[in-house]
Amino acid sequence: MKKLFALIFLTLFFSVSTQAQVIEAGVSIEEVPKALFGSWSIRAKLDTTNSMSTFKPQSADYWTLKREGDIITLDNPYTGAKAEVSLKNVEGNLITFSRKTSYDNNKVLTDTVTIRIDENNFSGINYLKLESFSLVDNHLMKTENATYLIKGEKVAGDSILKTNN
Repeated sequence: MKKLFALIFLTLFFSVSTQAQVIEAGVSIEEVPKALFGSWSIRAKLDTTNSMSTFKPQSADYWTLKREGDIITLDNPYTGAKAEVSLKNVEGNLITFSRKTSYDNNKVLTDTVTIRIDENNFSGINYLKLESFSLVDNHLMKTENATYLIKGEKVAGDSILKTNN
């Protein structure tokens, strides 16, 4: 009985310690440069892919990045898409964020964007992963990937919305 109690205690201790380290190692929204927020005209050029028929060779897009409290959202007025983004890394003006979107009942698109902001411009990479799942048993049937080289030009200023906390 004493051995079982000691094992449970150690398991709980290490679980709490691991969780605390993950939280401590997380990215703070306060680290994000204010220059990120606003509206951006985006140009993307396909660099690599395993599915030429799925991904366009180049594209133009429009992003509006906003902050409300501790949440960052990316809106695209052209497509009507809106998603919360998850910060992965911030080192000065180098930012990595991702978003995951489900569509067509069986597909999940994950965007992971790494950009370096230089005042009213940025350049970077957008890595896309499109997973298609079976409608019958939900197993992963296919994964398609693409890497785009992206450039952004700010077209409208700061869009940080303050909330009462």
